[in-house]
Amino acid sequence: MLNMTYSKNGLKLTERFESCRLIAYQDVRGIYTIGWGHTPSFSGMTCTQEQADTWAMEDTTVAQRAVNELVTVPLTQGEFDALVDFVYNVGQGNFKHSTMLEVLNYGNYKKAAEQFDLWDKAGGKIVAGLLRRREAETQEFNS
Repeated sequence: MLNMTYSKNGLKLTERFESCRLIAYQDVRGIYTIGWGHTPSFSGMTCTQEQADTWAMEDTTVAQRAVNELVTVPLTQGEFDALVDFVYNVGQGNFKHSTMLEVLNYGNYKKAAEQFDLWDKAGGKIVAGLLRRREAETQEFNS
């Protein structure tokens, strides 16, 4: 089990792709989202900036814990940050059952890095924003 902490660089990566919205909106898959990409929410839900920031810290803590618990090989800070951002976006359940985690835990870092780009779709369609995010995560992972 790892014991790493999400860095300021990692947080900047998340903030780059999660704009803060104080009124709930439907994401590309139709899921109501609020704040810095926080779910669940509902139509018409609002929050303050303080609440959005609190949820973001809670959500990054959940993602950080998942990476620390599920990854069994040593990681660099860049690898850790990329994985936390990835889990923040796709959820810990998806990460737990992913080929990315499986090949990473076998020690195949190169193959794990190649897995990011496979997560660029929502509803079966490539989403430009997700593609950019996966490319940024891959770059961070390989830094």
